[in-house]
Amino acid sequence: MAESTPRPYTIGDLLRVMARLRDPESGCPWDREQSFATIAPYTVEEAYEVADAIARNDLDALKDELGDLLLQVVYHARMAEEDGRFAFADVVDAITAKMIRRHPHVFEDTGLRDAFLTSGTWERIKAEEKAERSGRDEAGSVLDDVPVALPALTRAAKLQSRAARVGFDWPSLAPVLAKIDEEIAELKSAIADEKRGDREAGAPASKKVAEEFGDLLFVMANVARHLGVDPEASLRDANAKFVRRFRSIEAALRAEGRRPEDATLEEMDQLWDEAKAAERK
Repeated sequence: MAESTPRPYTIGDLLRVMARLRDPESGCPWDREQSFATIAPYTVEEAYEVADAIARNDLDALKDELGDLLLQVVYHARMAEEDGRFAFADVVDAITAKMIRRHPHVFEDTGLRDAFLTSGTWERIKAEEKAERSGRDEAGSVLDDVPVALPALTRAAKLQSRAARVGFDWPSLAPVLAKIDEEIAELKSAIADEKRGDREAGAPASKKVAEEFGDLLFVMANVARHLGVDPEASLRDANAKFVRRFRSIEAALRAEGRRPEDATLEEMDQLWDEAKAAERK
């Protein structure tokens, strides 16, 4: 008699696994001692790994990474249930209700569909939800819902986008580009005041230099926003490009029985240019 194919696990199975792991008597010692605060870094890490799988167009990895991210949701929900606050079912109920509420052009009046993107409906509904949560009609700041825990470049662009919605924005890209020159000049001035040229590379910067460098990054995030570029994704791509080309340098030197520390800067620059040219072909 042929063996039956085992049934696939369900979300119910995952919830039971998490409950077992957190069981005070028979659970895993490590899982039992975790808290929202200790798990939060893993949640952020898993979200990045999802984004990485998407960037690599690796759908097999994406399936696994989405599972890891789902586990984080289940983990937090389980700890909240133990505290008597809410359970996984409440999370599902809340997000489902939110999606229905924020898409009236789909679930209520389909005649609103064509105008949805330009009507400001999404922002209006979000603002109403925020006012309801705060218990006040006019409360807080338009920047309040931009999470502090976001990557700094992403948060900078989102802060600027929120401010732009109420008219606080440059009218075009040109003055933003001009602002780059202004911030670079201020950074150069701060470096000169610090006499940075007399200091060892990599030595900690002064507070002023760090501040001016931050201002420059903030303006670059604004440029990205005006260009419609995701600054975080763009920097990830630049990182990947650097890794790819530096590995080409290492491979070329390895073929000669050498390591990067055995080569001169000029030799490595030449190999970098060759790797760059090869990519462009």
